[in-house]
Amino acid sequence: MIPELIKIGIMPPMPFKAGKIAVLSKSGTLLYEISDALTNAGFGQSITIGIGGDPVNGTRLIDAFDMVKDISDLEGLVIVGEIGGDSEEMLAQKIIDSGFNKPTVAYIAGRAAPKEKRMGHAGAIVMGTYGSAESKVSMFNKANIPVAKRPAEVPVLLAGKMEK
Repeated sequence: MIPELIKIGIMPPMPFKAGKIAVLSKSGTLLYEISDALTNAGFGQSITIGIGGDPVNGTRLIDAFDMVKDISDLEGLVIVGEIGGDSEEMLAQKIIDSGFNKPTVAYIAGRAAPKEKRMGHAGAIVMGTYGSAESKVSMFNKANIPVAKRPAEVPVLLAGKMEK
């Protein structure tokens, strides 16, 4: 979705507003819930990319990051992840390695999910510590990316990062 310009897929257009924040998400529903919270807080989106959370997808979070990181007027990045897999950890490491310094915040869904039980869809399963919320939050902390505890906290954290 490029708000007010291009809509591809099933997202409803109402939560999105044109702006300068990129949103990358493994969850379709959370993509528009968090975009709505951003819009209501005055943060429009330059682009939102929903890649899905299944174990095999055509676009990985790091691929989506490569698509948006050099947008000339990009002011910030929001990452919406979830338990299962290691794409969030890989993205955090890529952000560290690339020196990307735009204000970035994240949200990880499934923090309270029981271990080793499939939740929602095929990608949302935690085996031991692999794919755990704790592993993802730890890696984002290493990359200096605060992680919201609730979707509504995302714009608050983003505002805080943009003030610095």
